[in-house]
Parts: sequence; C-alpha cells; structure tokens
Amino acid sequence: MLSQRKVALLALAALAIAIGLPFDALAHGISEADRQRMLSGGYLQYVGLGATHMLTGYDHLLFLFGVVFFLTSFKDVTKFVTVFTIGHCITLIFATFYKITWNYYLIDAIIAISVIYKGFDNNGGFQKHFQMKSPNLLAAVFGFGLLHGFGLSTRLQQLPLGDDSTSMLLRILSFNLGVELGQIAALAAMVALLALWRHRPSFKRFSYAANLGLVFAGVFLLFMQLHGYQHDSDPDSFRFPIEEHKHVHDDMEIEKSAADPSRDSLD
Repeated sequence: MLSQRKVALLALAALAIAIGLPFDALAHGISEADRQRMLSGGYLQYVGLGATHMLTGYDHLLFLFGVVFFLTSFKDVTKFVTVFTIGHCITLIFATFYKITWNYYLIDAIIAISVIYKGFDNNGGFQKHFQMKSPNLLAAVFGFGLLHGFGLSTRLQQLPLGDDSTSMLLRILSFNLGVELGQIAALAAMVALLALWRHRPSFKRFSYAANLGLVFAGVFLLFMQLHGYQHDSDPDSFRFPIEEHKHVHDDMEIEKSAADPSRDSLD
C-alpha cells in the first residue's frame, strides 16, 4: 500500500499539471476569433465549436472522469452518461433560447465544486467523514448535468445567435450537437483508458490518489474562478489598476529623465 505521503505527492503532481496549463486554456471561454467566425459561419461552425468547447472543457471532463471512474459495465456507463446528457441539454437549450444567464465565473466555480464532490464521493468521503451513505448518484449526476449545461449556455450566449427564433434555435441545437459529439469522443477515450488500467494492480493502489487529485484540481479551479469573478466584478480593487499602473510607469520615466539629463537631449 502507498503511504499517505506518497498519495498526497501524487495528488499534488496532478494539481501541478493543472497549474502549469496556460490561463487561456483554463478559461475555456468564447474567444473573439470564435465570435467573428460565427458571424459568417453556418450551422456546421456551431457544431465544430460545440465539440471543441467540450473537448477543451477541463471541468466538464474532470467531472465525467469521476463519474465513470468506477463504472465497469457498458450499461452503467450508458445510464449515467445519458442522465448527465439530458440534464445539460435541458439547461443549455432552454437557458440559451430564453436568454437566462448569470455570471459565468460563478457558474464555473459551482461546476468546480461538482468536481470536488465527485472525487470526495469516489474516495468514500461521505462514509468516512459523515458516517452516511452517499447521496443518490443518479440524482446527483442529473443535478450537476443541469448545472454544467447552464455553464455551457452562458458561453454560447456570448455568440451571435441572431434575432430570428428559428435560426437561433437551430444554432443552439447545432452547438449542442457538437457538445454531444465532443463528449462521446472524450468518454470513449476515458472508458477505454480506465478499462485497460482497471485490470492492472496499479489501479487499486492509485485510484485513491487519482480521486484525491480530482478534489485538489476542483479546489484549484474553484479559487481560479472566484479570482476571475473578483477581477470581472471589481477590476480596480487589485493592487495595480490599469490607470495606476500607467501612472507608475510615467513616474518611472520622469525619474529616469531627471537622473540622466542626456536622455532629454537625445530625444
């Protein structure tokens, strides 16, 4: 058996990988290039964007990885993934169509909690720390599916969807189709990897560390999204607001000129 120290080191290594990703990759939002491309693109563009968004949606993928981690039969995988899919389709389609939205940093922060929840549950956290059975997993996956779909909706609403109801609905459904295709591709890779790993002795030894890594990654994502929300809601509350930062540079230039009068003559 691995010592707790080694387990913690493995979990921290997983977190270090997440921290090492560029911030743009972690943000997984809708870029300006995506917006411009959608202005002249057809429905297939929305399908492609939906697939890409899911395949780069680290928080959605981490949660799904936690859901299928201990599922050993195709029937169980299908059941839980279907429930999750129904949940996120409901909020993705209806919230987008009726323009129901919220701050996407806060939604993604709650989605990060779903990652923490799944890792905690997979490691028997409810039994160890609360002396109770885990909440109904099927209901939890459906509820989190609704939440993940709302997160996807907030990003989709940043795109030009048009004012015509029919065209808007078709764009939403196209994006949703892309999300499902991306999800299928990601899940196929996850399930295949887990199926191969599950038959090796290392699976039993490292499964606790892997799910502890999920918890740590979820905590990191939670703080990252809360930090993003603070920047978004009150950017001037940080140490160097834009105007203050500009003044600091101006003052530095004045001090340099005073210390070296030859700079002014050269200018």
